[in-house]
Amino acid sequence: MERIRLALAAGVVGMVGCVAPAQAAWQPNRPVEFIVPAGTGGGADQMARTIQGIITKHNLMPTSMVVINKSGGAGGEGFLDVKSSRGNPHKIVITLSNLFTTPLATGIPFNWKDLTPVAMLALDEFVLWVNADSPHKTAKDYVAAIKGGQPGEFKMGGTGSKQEDQIITVALEKAAGQKMTYIPYKGGGEVAVQLVGNHVNSSVNNPIEAVAQWRAGKVRPLCVFDAQALPVKDKIAGDMAWSDIPTCKSAGVDVEYVMLRGVFMAPGVTKEQADYYVDLFKKVRETPEWKKLMHDGAFNQTFMAGADYASWVGKAEELHKQLMQEAGFLASN
Repeated sequence: MERIRLALAAGVVGMVGCVAPAQAAWQPNRPVEFIVPAGTGGGADQMARTIQGIITKHNLMPTSMVVINKSGGAGGEGFLDVKSSRGNPHKIVITLSNLFTTPLATGIPFNWKDLTPVAMLALDEFVLWVNADSPHKTAKDYVAAIKGGQPGEFKMGGTGSKQEDQIITVALEKAAGQKMTYIPYKGGGEVAVQLVGNHVNSSVNNPIEAVAQWRAGKVRPLCVFDAQALPVKDKIAGDMAWSDIPTCKSAGVDVEYVMLRGVFMAPGVTKEQADYYVDLFKKVRETPEWKKLMHDGAFNQTFMAGADYASWVGKAEELHKQLMQEAGFLASN
């Protein structure tokens, strides 16, 4: 079987402690807009709203934080909004892979270098899900069924077109040697609903996007698109834990992919302003609510900031450019 590797290695990088300033450091003096370049209910939206709730509950900021979804143009609406807010420290954006895929696929005038990197919060996983009533019990069985079916017979629900979900779908098509029908939706929450309703045969939702449906016995995980099994060992659904889900590679489907959950600011902000948010997210990460989100969503908890974060993002951009070129998704195509 052709080897298809989509993973990007990420090392855990230690952070250098900050020296207390001689005078009062910068902090927000009006509400902070937290832009989500995706629809409601998806992984980025859930993470942003969890952060908003944590900041409010624990009084971590002197002003409020308002989550705003700007999903138009595969998230381009949100990124362009932040790009155009030069020097505004009261606007931040959470990222997913559309940080790379949207400008590469559409040609919109945006690149991650137009923004100010703040911090990597975590790396999100992808799981191959089917409806709980599906006859396919393993990833190998499902890929074999795709291979033995008619072109386009099997439907994959995903978030957006030419985004991470469709990139993984193309990799599965290569593994199966057969085309699928990819159906794009606005967010991971809607994708989960469509899978429960049997309107699609599968999805590659993030764990946090499908955990409720899994607990309810409505969907079944077949494999996780990471190089190693997920670490959470306590039971999530019936007798199964996240750690019980095999890697796709071990299940005979050699496809890997993980996704950035990070934060950027507008261009032209000061280092002091960016450092404020790095410190804020460090505080968020220490709360029980954040730890519960990381646990329930089986996240890779790698954290980066500063030059290390920017270097990682640059490498991720090159990887996505390569993957999208192979899939024929670049705007020039």
